[in-house]
Amino acid sequence: MEFNVKHGALETIKTGCLVVGINEARTLSGSAAHLDGICGGQISAAVKRGDITGKSGQSLMLFALPGISAQRVLLVGTGKAGDISDRDWRKLAQKVVATLKNGGATDAVLALAELPVKNRDLYARSRLLVETVRESLYQFDQFKSKKADKPRLKKCTLWSADKADADALKRAIAHGQAISDGTDLTRDLGNLPGNVCTPTYLAKEAKALAKQFKGIEAEVLDEKDMKALGMGSLLAVSAGSAEPAKLIRLSYQGTEAKAKPHVLVGKGITFDTGGISLKPGASMDEMKYDMCGAATVLGVFKAVVSLQLPINLTVLIASAENMPSGTATKPGDIVTSMSGQTIEILNTDAEGRLVLCDALTYAERFNPASVVDIATLTGACIVALGSHTTGVMGNNDQLIEQLLDAGKQADDRGWQLPLFDEYQEQLDSPFADIANIGGPKAGTITAACFLSRFTKAYPWAHLDIAGTAWISGGKEKGATGRPVPLLTQYLLNQVQG
Repeated sequence: MEFNVKHGALETIKTGCLVVGINEARTLSGSAAHLDGICGGQISAAVKRGDITGKSGQSLMLFALPGISAQRVLLVGTGKAGDISDRDWRKLAQKVVATLKNGGATDAVLALAELPVKNRDLYARSRLLVETVRESLYQFDQFKSKKADKPRLKKCTLWSADKADADALKRAIAHGQAISDGTDLTRDLGNLPGNVCTPTYLAKEAKALAKQFKGIEAEVLDEKDMKALGMGSLLAVSAGSAEPAKLIRLSYQGTEAKAKPHVLVGKGITFDTGGISLKPGASMDEMKYDMCGAATVLGVFKAVVSLQLPINLTVLIASAENMPSGTATKPGDIVTSMSGQTIEILNTDAEGRLVLCDALTYAERFNPASVVDIATLTGACIVALGSHTTGVMGNNDQLIEQLLDAGKQADDRGWQLPLFDEYQEQLDSPFADIANIGGPKAGTITAACFLSRFTKAYPWAHLDIAGTAWISGGKEKGATGRPVPLLTQYLLNQVQG
């Protein structure tokens, strides 16, 4: 999708479709009122007839209005007069795309940036509009013999009456496009089946991404390398699979070399059967999404590098397949992590923390400014927060607050859960330094407590995306690309101060 910026007299712009908002007030305002005066009151007449009332979710297409150069004018309801919520703003954009993507127009001018969105300036509401349009146009059909029809809508132009708005709109488009490109990559990787997307495949994708841009450093550690480093915890997860584990690193230097890098660590379990602690069969196909943390860090990396942000960024992916076999790790086995801490593995289905803990120890060598790990870690997080909100925990209040603020800015929200010392006691083991599960209570928190044992050398936060990384079941099933917007916003904020 191509996005452009225009200003000037709205009625003179030639386009396949001009999109204008109508609220529930009986008196037209803004662009709608202006165009109504040009076309001899045909818009207000449609409102009086009840063809459209301005209620949120409504739309009305008008054709060949006199005095207006656009072939069509699409009126979309914006609800009650006043500030629009983020949720209603997204619904408005989704309605526009649903109406236009397979219609007669190949381009559209969106006169929507003038609409007031709560707590969002021109840049912020325009960027969210761009991202929502892109999200609504996403398709994944590479394994279908009959491909879905490509949307007819190819170009959207953001219009503003004031030429002075051009810079803010262009910046919104640049950032929105980069975040959407990263989100699409994350969704594509998440939606791939487990027989295609293996640890080896992820490593190849990371190397391919590095080749797209200059100055990217890529490194892939194999199991021999990890064994030499003492990563007994990570290797315990891949022990039952024919697919070898990989530890993948990409590094981008966007500023002076002495500046500490921000590090993102992604859980990359490309398929999770639960191992010997086998999962129930129902919906196990969705365990291909257990690598969405890895997919996320690749998506964020692509967004940051494409924007050439003046920041140093390293992403680490701890990737393995968790399978049951004669060589698989068993409940009760004890392994030694890279940190030297011993772990009693009471449940082999709590494997994400086992691969992450060695990656988090490995992250120390980069002397990081911050470390954020992203993982589809616990079903308990879905119980606690549902599928709308990412769980956020960590050892640094400032870092956590920055992530929560970034989530609000990006409309990709997180919510902090506690990491009180009392929860640590649930991980006590009579035979090892730590157990890999803490019992049935507070499963999301005890999983983060486990990770915290390996992150004492730097500011660290953990994002549990088990509920937000994909939509489960039904025709709408698929990866969401979250939390690429949150994390990209967090890194943008580091640059913008």
